[in-house]
Amino acid sequence: MFTTKEPHVSPQVQRTDPPYLQVVKHIKAEIESNVLQDGQRIDSVRKIAAKWNISLATATKVVSTLKAEGLVRSEPGVGTIVTREQAAASAKDRVVRSMEGRIYAANERAQIRAAELVPAPEEVADALGLPAGTNVIRRQRVTLRDDVPSSASTSWFSGDLAGTAPLLLEAKRLPQGTPKYVEEQAGLVPAAGKDQLRADIASEEDSAALGIPLGSPVLRKQNWVFNSEGDVIEFGQSVSVARRWATYNYEISR
Repeated sequence: MFTTKEPHVSPQVQRTDPPYLQVVKHIKAEIESNVLQDGQRIDSVRKIAAKWNISLATATKVVSTLKAEGLVRSEPGVGTIVTREQAAASAKDRVVRSMEGRIYAANERAQIRAAELVPAPEEVADALGLPAGTNVIRRQRVTLRDDVPSSASTSWFSGDLAGTAPLLLEAKRLPQGTPKYVEEQAGLVPAAGKDQLRADIASEEDSAALGIPLGSPVLRKQNWVFNSEGDVIEFGQSVSVARRWATYNYEISR
């Protein structure tokens, strides 16, 4: 019996995003899904150009972008290798991944440390647009990358969601992700977000959660997720260990 071999189909550039960005997204997806692992060499500029039928200049831009985002680096005598442990997902990435049915990269997992209804601290009440002391939902998690703590975060929601989204008060992971669960249960659809970042030093709480010395350099973040009417769905606070890039992609329209 004769069998036919499936023809090899090379990836094709689509004309939606700029060609270099399409290739960047493809390689990033391979890194996130663990197809490309830490220390593994990616294709050379020439191979990228040939595989995607793009110019050497465009392929060079692909590699430069991946380096700028901390996803790869040049290793003398080896080539360009993956350095996934240096890349930190933004709050936007977490929301988008949840909407797409993806939560964490293949080498990541989260531990939910707390899920409870508490009186809102003043800064949280201000962020959610609620009176201070109003009951709010607090979900605290630690994200581990290759089983090593890489970030600690807390998500805050209006206490009104306790009735419509009761699993927010259970200290366990939500398979579809928190943003998707809130949308399913309460009809609150993310439409916009805002992130703030600052360099800081680890507090006692950070030290305990991340296993780092008190006073270590950290990147502290806070973010808001809004619905289409501008109401706050979620307010988040997080802290990441040093030497990790936080990357934000955006479009500029005139």
